[in-house]
Amino acid sequence: MTERDRTTVDFWFDPICPYTWLAFRWLREVEKVRPVRMRPRLMSLRVLNEGREVDPEDPDGRWGDYLWYPVRLCAAVEREYGADALVRLYEALGRRLHVRGEWDAFPDALAAAGLPARPAAAVESAAYDGAIRASHARAVALVGEDVGTPVIGLPAPDGGRVGLFGPVVSPAPRGEDAGRLWDGLLLLASVPGFFELKRTRTGEPDVG
Repeated sequence: MTERDRTTVDFWFDPICPYTWLAFRWLREVEKVRPVRMRPRLMSLRVLNEGREVDPEDPDGRWGDYLWYPVRLCAAVEREYGADALVRLYEALGRRLHVRGEWDAFPDALAAAGLPARPAAAVESAAYDGAIRASHARAVALVGEDVGTPVIGLPAPDGGRVGLFGPVVSPAPRGEDAGRLWDGLLLLASVPGFFELKRTRTGEPDVG
């Protein structure tokens, strides 16, 4: 099978979100068991929640500008080194943020991804914010505003793309379980007028 034979799935993510990390791990499993290729794209919870009286991601203001830092790092790597490097960075960064709780591990994550330390300087700079906002706007245009991260863009029956928020799943399914979840999402996306399924989450995200 060549890359041309694979279905391209757009995956918009803010690396600060643990459930997005789990969805990323799931989609990486899907790539092993289905003819799927993930195309990473960036969005920002900071941008999503702009203008709200209380930011649901930071209700007491404790995180402050830090909520920009991981996505800015990802934007710098994507711009300078491309999509494959971005995937490698998110693999390394997600493990450090969500599995190990190492919130200042940007240089270490870059090194683990085989990248130089230079992009770490971008975390406190607004230089890439325009690119982040533009990518975020494309996700919102596809899926709507009343969502979060991640957003996935799937093939639509009419040949276009359909956007869905999620999946929100914990722990991340592996192997054929991951493939079956993918099959189900494709089925839902093929139904004109399908909008939402939801149930209340229980417990904390199981990042493994």
